[in-house]
Amino acid sequence: MDHFLYRGGVLHAEDVPLAEIAASVGTPFYVYSSATLLRHYRLFDEALEGIDHLICYAMKAASNQAILTTLAQAGAGMDVVSAGEYLRAKAAGVPGEKIVFSGVGKTAEEIRTALSGGLRQFNVESEPEMEVISAVAQDLGKVAPITIRVNPDVDAKTHAKIATGKSENKFGIPISRARAVYAHAASLPGIKVVGIDVHIGSQLTELEPFEIAYKKVADLTETLRADGHDIRRLDLGGGLGIPYARSNEAPPLPTDYGALIKRTLGHLGCEIEIEPGRLIAGNAGLLVSQVIYVKEGEGRDFLIVDAAMNDLIRPAMYEAHHEIVPLIEPAPGVEEHMYDIVGPVCESGDTFARQRSVPPLAAGDMLAFRSAGAYGAVMASEYNTRPLIPEVMVHGDQFAVIRRRPTFDEIINRDTIPEWL
Repeated sequence: MDHFLYRGGVLHAEDVPLAEIAASVGTPFYVYSSATLLRHYRLFDEALEGIDHLICYAMKAASNQAILTTLAQAGAGMDVVSAGEYLRAKAAGVPGEKIVFSGVGKTAEEIRTALSGGLRQFNVESEPEMEVISAVAQDLGKVAPITIRVNPDVDAKTHAKIATGKSENKFGIPISRARAVYAHAASLPGIKVVGIDVHIGSQLTELEPFEIAYKKVADLTETLRADGHDIRRLDLGGGLGIPYARSNEAPPLPTDYGALIKRTLGHLGCEIEIEPGRLIAGNAGLLVSQVIYVKEGEGRDFLIVDAAMNDLIRPAMYEAHHEIVPLIEPAPGVEEHMYDIVGPVCESGDTFARQRSVPPLAAGDMLAFRSAGAYGAVMASEYNTRPLIPEVMVHGDQFAVIRRRPTFDEIINRDTIPEWL
């Protein structure tokens, strides 16, 4: 469920007509519903009721300060994967004890930043990283809390580019080597093992891969405890999918996911951490764009819109599907038309949808790309010197620009011309 509905024939974000925002900030733009963000966060919180838990929002999905502050004020922790994300979380008021630092390539400087500012734990991905964390912690006179990410070799049954839990993926250590790596960790003076980390991929639409992975983690927990390790925390990552295509079967609900966690891991008495990103932010955001031209082609027609692949790269990168709807609700029974919906960038990859059936549209009409809240604005670029588009947040009948569109002068003036030119 989201809070983007037609009212009086006009698409609204909560109580704000999207056309009103477009008139204020221009198109294209991203818009987020704070009510949807909070609803999705609370679904996870309620799903894990009865067990000790912390929900750390995976801020790589959408990291605007307004989004982070909204979730932090509701009690969320943050899962970060860079020093920049760490500093964003701190700036949003998230205390260090609620920040988990993940990622396969943490640098010594990033480790130093997080240890100096305070954090809940590092999710360690390799033995060399573990040794660097220990050395930096010793240099700072600190002991770094860590979990070790194990790779359970489980097929997440998702897109190859976002699968992370198979043996050929770059993430974590093979679960078969876990005992040896944990023994090594116990010998290092600058770290303290507090748990196990696992994450098998993103946009999972079935619970079975989670169940297989979590049963392996349960067995490993008991084995490591028998070896003398104090395993008190299980970080289960994120990955639960969202329904991008409304006609498709809906992915499992957070309540089903929570019941699975309790069934497979609840007997261990561990604190549970989960790191949802897409399910919290994905359906909480839209990309709104305007039709520039309607072009008749050979055997197909094109809607050329003012958003492009630099604004929303998921269709070009992942062949991702986004529902595309007009801001003005079509009249009942109106006959739809097939279009290729494309942007203005001079690449064939700048295509949002091929032969998509939508109501007939004309230049100046506006469209909304649904489920664009996750991995939309954060993956945007200024390719073709196209400015990053505004981000807007809605709260009831109010809206605010939470990232403005830069001017061309601001973009160009960031460049520095060498003295010899």
